[in-house]
Amino acid sequence: MEEQKGSEMSVTGVWIVGAVSEQEVRSLLSASGRNSASATGHCDVAGELAWWRSTAQSSMFTPPTSSPGDWSAAEDAFRLSAFFDACYDDSEHAERLRDMVMDQFPCDVEEGLFAATARKAGPFSALAYALGPDATLRLPGWFGEFLLNAEQVRAHLPTVEKSLVLTGTARRDAIERINAWMTGLGDDPAHDADELLDGPLRVLRHAALTGQGAAGQVRWY
Repeated sequence: MEEQKGSEMSVTGVWIVGAVSEQEVRSLLSASGRNSASATGHCDVAGELAWWRSTAQSSMFTPPTSSPGDWSAAEDAFRLSAFFDACYDDSEHAERLRDMVMDQFPCDVEEGLFAATARKAGPFSALAYALGPDATLRLPGWFGEFLLNAEQVRAHLPTVEKSLVLTGTARRDAIERINAWMTGLGDDPAHDADELLDGPLRVLRHAALTGQGAAGQVRWY
């Protein structure tokens, strides 16, 4: 999707992570028949992951020369974006489940809801590029999409912290990579990269503390 955004001026990528009551998670899991969204039939996942691991340490963007946000995407960035798009489950079943989950997200609890939007770019894709393949795969579910009960939230929390709690040089590098993705493939130079790292973890910690489940979903509008 992202590599096609240049001509789709109104497209917005969204990543939402929210706490969901344990009772509602049970109902949603029963309706879905699975505990996470996964679409692996559109590409060679194993092959693309191996390629990503081989290139993860290299930048996929040319640094700006004129203005601070003027990053240019290299061919590898388009390939990685296409891989993320291929992993997105766009079936009717998945879209119905996303709508059902969306209805259960809190509206007025800051700790229990995180939402990132970006013009012509996917916030989770930017985060995945910043983290690299191994840290991304430690996150629950499948490339930003998950539905966890309270026990699963508690079980996943330590590995999520390992992926998202970054300090010093590692955090500065991650923020730079997020900004590169958001400007080289998207059109969002003012994106809050710090919140993209901190927000999802805040929600999962809140869900663990309050005995709730949690869900994440990628949307395109």
